[in-house]
Amino acid sequence: MSFDRTTRPRPIQVIVVGNEKGGSGKSTVAMHIAVALLKAGRSVATIDMDARQKTFTTYIENRQAWAKHVGRDLELPTHFCLDERANFPSAEDRAAESKALTDVVDAMMSANDVVVIDTPGHDGPLMRLAHSMADILITPLNDSFVDFDVLGTVDPETFAVTGIGHYSQMVDEARCQRQVLGDQPIDWIVLRNRLSSIGSHNKRLVGEGLQQLSQRLNFHTVEGLAERVIFREFFPRGLTALDDLDETTLGARPTMSHVTARLEVESLLAGMGLSESSANGEVVDKRDAA
Repeated sequence: MSFDRTTRPRPIQVIVVGNEKGGSGKSTVAMHIAVALLKAGRSVATIDMDARQKTFTTYIENRQAWAKHVGRDLELPTHFCLDERANFPSAEDRAAESKALTDVVDAMMSANDVVVIDTPGHDGPLMRLAHSMADILITPLNDSFVDFDVLGTVDPETFAVTGIGHYSQMVDEARCQRQVLGDQPIDWIVLRNRLSSIGSHNKRLVGEGLQQLSQRLNFHTVEGLAERVIFREFFPRGLTALDDLDETTLGARPTMSHVTARLEVESLLAGMGLSESSANGEVVDKRDAA
């Protein structure tokens, strides 16, 4: 059954950014989504589940420090970072951690319009629980068969899809769990990050593989962020491509790279249906409005 947001009993509240492949740009995507929603007037809470790396948390802390440094009011979400836990907790510990995460998400949902969760790049009970909470699941994926492997397997001669990968299996289990509980289905969006600006054999083959998988697994594909140095330069100052393009905010004179990055992010948000808010506070998906 295809996803239809018009039948939702409540607005979208939980957006999970997830992938079991590191270096796919999860935290950058999560930060831009959070800031976009804040700039649209939504109250946003964010959760960093990667207690070891804490990239999302550091990004937000950098933004707070930079805002103070330049004397600008940069939008900030209500943020929570999970505590680091033991590598091999007992069943009781896992149950307690699951309850703690559920309680945090419930509390943030009651006090905010949207909760954005950035997940770690590895499987685990909390990772699976977070996915089962997602109204929207966003999976950034580098445009390579090395990264494609978490979603599906391909024939080495024809590159035709032969099966689904371990991450796809985990998402399918999360969907089944929501169905058993009577929750609305997950809208799964796969972002093709680091796309080549020109056509290539690899780009075409990966695209064809994703098209086959999307029909099999019911997800949407959207062109994500290109490989731009500017996105790396944003991080130390906690900035995004959506912030004011002036010298004070940026700490440097704006360039065409800033403008191009903003246009790219705006296009990405529109493709994900997160660029506008409706009058009743729901995130609008332009695919449904078309």
